[in-house]
Order: sequence, then structure tokens, then C-alpha cells
Amino acid sequence: VSMGRTLVELFYDVVSPYSWLGFEVLCRYQHIWNIDLRFRPAFLGGIMQATGNKPPAMLPKRAEYMLKDIKRMAKYYQVPVQISGDDFQRVLGTGTLGAMRFITAIDMTQPQYLEPLSREFWIHFWSQHEDISQPENILAVARQAGLSSELAQKLLEMISSPAVKNRLRETTEEAIKYGAFGMPAVVAHFNAEPHLFFGSDRLELLGSVIGE
Repeated sequence: VSMGRTLVELFYDVVSPYSWLGFEVLCRYQHIWNIDLRFRPAFLGGIMQATGNKPPAMLPKRAEYMLKDIKRMAKYYQVPVQISGDDFQRVLGTGTLGAMRFITAIDMTQPQYLEPLSREFWIHFWSQHEDISQPENILAVARQAGLSSELAQKLLEMISSPAVKNRLRETTEEAIKYGAFGMPAVVAHFNAEPHLFFGSDRLELLGSVIGE
């Protein structure tokens, strides 16, 4: 981190639409604010399990609100999240462990692809409603993000390796250590202290804390 730049870590999982919103907004702010933005792919399932959290949509009234909320946020931030009532069931039935391991593998080998690849997973999952747990869909996402088929194939083989599994587990545990209980979890390192912000609607507060 260069002098005076605030390190901001974004812990995210592509299963989370709010993570996509937070991701896109921070991608825009990183060119305006004096921050060093670091993407930290983690596993939301692991965080929920460790903290005893439940998917918010399991509460019917909250699910009803989230539908409206995500539509409003998508419009406001101009992020193409497409959401309908049956998406909550679809999300509960889809595991993103493979996708998040794939994203972790790119972070370990070719981090310059981390941003476009993560975005492409959200687009396939939240705009095109595809099942990103299938290997052929993962490869299609990788192609869209500009990865060669050789590289994509290599990464797909890496997702079952202990190195990738451990890295994702460690990142997830790190998020929990910072106090995360859901996603997105944004950690700003300011005045030698980590400051945790939960959700995509606390970014103005983040700016205010770091003096932006």
C-alpha cells in the first residue's frame, strides 16, 4: 500500500446480489477515493455456518422487502441484477463453492483477471440466471471474462487442490475474524485499525470514516 492510501478489503461471494452492488460501487470509488481496493473472494456458506446466520430471504416479510430493495438498488447503481421471487429458492439450491474456488484460483495465479471474472460470474448468475455450479458453465464464464480455454481448464483442475481449498477457507476465516457475519463485508484499514462495514449501503459511511 503506497503512502496515505487506505487499504480496503472487500470480502464477497458471487451468490450474494448485495456483494455485486458493493463490488461495482467500490470499483467506481477506487478511482475517486484514495484507496487501495483488494478483492477477497470468500465463501458465504462458511460465514453463515460459523456465525449461526440464516439467509435473510427465509423470513417472508424480509424476502418481500429484499425483492423491492435489490430492484431499487440495481436501478440506482445501474448494475444489471435481475431478481424475482423464485430467485431465493434458486440461490438456496445452488452451491457457489466451485465458483468461489475457481475465482480463488485466478486470484492465486492471474490476479489481473479477478475483477472481470468475478463480475462475469455475477452476470451469469444474477442477470442470466444460469447455474454456475456446473463445470461447463464455469468454463463459459471464464471465456466471457477473456481467459484462454487452456487457462480456464487449468483453473478448473486447480479447484480440487488443497492449496486452493485452503486459501478460500483461510480468507473466509479472516473475514470472520474481522467480525463478518454476512456479505459483502468491507474492511477499511485506517489509523492502524480495521473498520468493518456490512452490506452495500454503508459505503458513504466508509468514505466518511477514512476522510473521503
